[in-house]
Amino acid sequence: MRIALAYSGGLDTSVIIPWLKEHYDAEVVAVTANVGQHEDFPRLRKKALDSGAEDIWIPDCRQEFIEQYAWPMVAAHARYEGQYLLGTAIARPLIAKKLVEGAAKFGADAVAHGATGKGNDQVRFEVGVMALNPKLTIIAPWRLWDLKGRADEMQYAAEHGVPVDSTPSSPYSRDENLWHVSHEGGVIEDPAAPVPADVYTWTVAPEDAPDTAETVRITFAAGVPVALNGQSVDAITLIESLNQAGARHGVGRITMVENRLVGIKSRGVYETPGGTILYAAHQALTTLVWDRDLAFYMNDLGTRLARLVYDGLWFSPLRETLLAGVARANERVSGVVTVRLFKGQAVAEAVEQAPYSLYSQELATFESSQFSHQDAAGFIRLWGLSSQVNGIVSRERVAP
Repeated sequence: MRIALAYSGGLDTSVIIPWLKEHYDAEVVAVTANVGQHEDFPRLRKKALDSGAEDIWIPDCRQEFIEQYAWPMVAAHARYEGQYLLGTAIARPLIAKKLVEGAAKFGADAVAHGATGKGNDQVRFEVGVMALNPKLTIIAPWRLWDLKGRADEMQYAAEHGVPVDSTPSSPYSRDENLWHVSHEGGVIEDPAAPVPADVYTWTVAPEDAPDTAETVRITFAAGVPVALNGQSVDAITLIESLNQAGARHGVGRITMVENRLVGIKSRGVYETPGGTILYAAHQALTTLVWDRDLAFYMNDLGTRLARLVYDGLWFSPLRETLLAGVARANERVSGVVTVRLFKGQAVAEAVEQAPYSLYSQELATFESSQFSHQDAAGFIRLWGLSSQVNGIVSRERVAP
């Protein structure tokens, strides 16, 4: 038997390699999708092989991740429960896709992952695998083994000579990619405890950010960011540059208690500096380009899309349909947005060069304009007609 393991090199997947070999008498091959995590990949390769893996495949998925998974979330203003910019949720289906490709590459008849039975990632991985290759057997060690938690895992790793980075004094579970870094575990799990400063790995504390603001100019074409400060750049360079700028100014920190798909609440800390800037910029541009009805509808669509993606249904007809609508709505979302970064805030200050803008200063101005104020009287009478009738009937019914 050969098993392809979604391998991150963290505590969970590090101990899974020897555990799978022990319990399945199987060869284990590791698959690590490079989605922009700050990782020493030569070291990771050596670690996987030293832990007992037969081989490891590390495909570079960064451009695909940003262009096909992150950009559509920006275009839809998708936020889970109004806050979370879906950094882990959008990476998991891509990792599942590469895991299936890796299984085919190595001739594996099963796949495994290190997600726990309490979390969302088990659903995202497994539903993705089921959609892309339902013939593969799926193994989830966290639902099978006797290890009860991270302390047991660290002991198991020590007993089997597996080097890991986690320690009892630093028990945080982190997930990092080009879009964000998330933190869970340890004192973070206590909603009454402030988040310790040592949790954050990307962003400076807003109070420690520079006392001088910085502005960035982002150019969008059909809803897609294509240039930064007037220079055309590729997707990877753009998000990396915005991450650095946002991190300098403490932008993109979120601490939230969220509702997991499995029915429990969890508290997590997220850092998404570049994504936060892009959401602010794109939303400012759509205020000029989308009419009132489309803007209200897209708000609902973004909420629905965020929940669907969070719940692991990326590979579904509904997600494809929703993103087709997002693409159509963004066909005219082009222009340049200036965003001001200062002390943890990203504020869109100006929008220009928007050829499809519906904003008319001639109509909106309080000075002399083409707008006929007299037209409003008839509009109000018709708009309020039902309220007027209801008021008349109500008074008649209560009259003595």
